[in-house]
Amino acid sequence: MAELETKQETVTRIDDKYVLDLYESKIQYYWSASRSNKNSFKRYRAWTIILGALVTLVSSISAAEFVQEPAWLRILFAVATPAIAATLTVINGLGQNFHWGATWRDMVLNGTRLEKERDRFLATKPEERDLVKELDTLNNLVLEETSNFFERVLDSEVKPKDQNSSSG
Repeated sequence: MAELETKQETVTRIDDKYVLDLYESKIQYYWSASRSNKNSFKRYRAWTIILGALVTLVSSISAAEFVQEPAWLRILFAVATPAIAATLTVINGLGQNFHWGATWRDMVLNGTRLEKERDRFLATKPEERDLVKELDTLNNLVLEETSNFFERVLDSEVKPKDQNSSSG
């Protein structure tokens, strides 16, 4: 029983280390997510450019006289052109749905905001720190970014109606 009370006391007691650890874990998350979105954005942009150029090249070559014979070469080019175009369409659709560039930007900004708040927290004298306010600041930053993320990604989705404004 005493062990359980000690664990509850540890979990429910907020101290500087708890707040600092929370800042560090959120900062780490945002920088990691930022790197992931940056890599996805760069891959998406590179493939968009490569496939766009390839569609143009393959469709132009397929019209050339030297590609008409043998028949297998003509068929290959006839199939490759729409296949590459379809792949390009899929990649563009993924880019429009996942917004990797905007998400990368927002993750960097939020990671930087959290670092700023962490540094302000560390620069405040320990006896002047308001831990409840710190947690509120931290959670509001995360909540705001999360809300912005879902608004950006699901902006075209149907939004739930406000329960208070519905007429009966």
